[in-house]
Amino acid sequence: MSHPTTTRRSAPGATPGTDRPPLVDGGRLGARRIGIPALVFMIIAASAPLTVVAGGVPSNFAVTSLVGIPLSFIVLGVVLVLFSIGYAAMSRHVHNAGAFYAYIAKGLGKPVGVGASLVAVVAYNCMQIGIAGMFGFALSSFLAGVIGLSVPWWVCALAAWVVVGLMGINRVDLSAKVLGIVVALEFLVVVVFDVMSFGAAPEGVTADGLVPDQLFASGVGAALAFSIAAFMGFESGAIYNEEVKDPRRTAGVATLIAISVIALFYAFSSWAMVVGEGASNVIARSQEFGPDLMFVFLAENAGEWFVTLANLMFITSLFAALVAFHNIVARYFFALGRERVLPGWLERTGRRSGAPVAGSLAQSGVALVVILVFGLAGAGSDDPLFPVLTLFTWLTNMGAFGLVLLMALTSLAVLGFLRRFAAEYSFWTRVVAPGLAAVGLIVLFVMIVANFNVLIGSEGYSVLSWLLPAIVLVPGLLGTLWAWGLRSRRPETYRGIGAGGQLD
Repeated sequence: MSHPTTTRRSAPGATPGTDRPPLVDGGRLGARRIGIPALVFMIIAASAPLTVVAGGVPSNFAVTSLVGIPLSFIVLGVVLVLFSIGYAAMSRHVHNAGAFYAYIAKGLGKPVGVGASLVAVVAYNCMQIGIAGMFGFALSSFLAGVIGLSVPWWVCALAAWVVVGLMGINRVDLSAKVLGIVVALEFLVVVVFDVMSFGAAPEGVTADGLVPDQLFASGVGAALAFSIAAFMGFESGAIYNEEVKDPRRTAGVATLIAISVIALFYAFSSWAMVVGEGASNVIARSQEFGPDLMFVFLAENAGEWFVTLANLMFITSLFAALVAFHNIVARYFFALGRERVLPGWLERTGRRSGAPVAGSLAQSGVALVVILVFGLAGAGSDDPLFPVLTLFTWLTNMGAFGLVLLMALTSLAVLGFLRRFAAEYSFWTRVVAPGLAAVGLIVLFVMIVANFNVLIGSEGYSVLSWLLPAIVLVPGLLGTLWAWGLRSRRPETYRGIGAGGQLD
């Protein structure tokens, strides 16, 4: 991939290689290109609606044996709306492409912020690269089934890697337009499935799936841990706050809209699955067919052409998520390079595109290495599900683990930061909403830890049960310790942590 023309502006009077004030007139992202509708589509694209309904929901039914999965999306939606109230308020004051990092640095202190930044980089990379495994498997299966072409999953994953990388170094509004089209088509396919499900209704249209007793039973922890992964990426609105048309309003409004749409859409569509299969059959059918359940249902109730279209849209849904998470990681790299938490060359942006070119190339480099490693590891495996059971399952659950922890810390940071704005925000916005969100997210994080072996498909305790979470947490602990050392060794760098372009 050729390296485009980039620009990097040094602080006045700075000498290359010194501990210059890293934030004054550093690399700049393309400003004022994203409005509320475009940002909503970009947020929803990261959650991959069709992927969740077709893949995540049946897997949740199968693993937990709980019919109340639809209700889990409503419960989590309430927690995340509470989270977004304080998050949106803070986004009016903190405009930084490294959103969680900057928020935590300003609300809980710079050392904790630096630790959080490294957790975020690892977690978001895990989400992006893990999805590449599912994309490779899905495209490889599609090509084999439709046109009889046998292509290894890792070749398909690398084809997406090239296209995603090219989009990452171009203007962000190009990504927004592509994602908008893909998300609209995803919704259309799922809506057709929902309508067909209510039309089939072998046991009638009932409230099964939305009854509390069907969720709050043994296995509820695993169910909520599975379902929260469906929301991952919703918080990305604030990451684009340096590129939106109205930094004080766009990200907050878009985040609230996206969470509400995602929660209601997932709850309704998973309820439709219960109705379409029948409450007494949905668990057994999910255990039999897994992520193929939706397509099996469509094959039984729709034309073959629509099943093919749905499979194709499943692949484009995964591609949209790859683009969305790639953009998030690229902007984190940019923000951390600009503030010298990571190497300064990561702040370089495209002269014409305003894209975080260096961050995009860095994410592409990390993804390439991991995909090739798993490709080589699976070369001797006869299991076609290898990339799903390893690369996708392991890494996306690592990502969800890290991001829920970051959301809990961000809720606490909002409490600390908004104390100084008592005259501007109500007690509900400053204390009650973020406080309730913090409690809910901490409980959810504990559930993920307790059920991590279930999430990665391990029967009982295994080395992976602690090793995979450790890969996410250890960089955060090391980052916190390193930041404490910066106070005396590199005070200018320390002073600029979390400032997002302007020294505190």
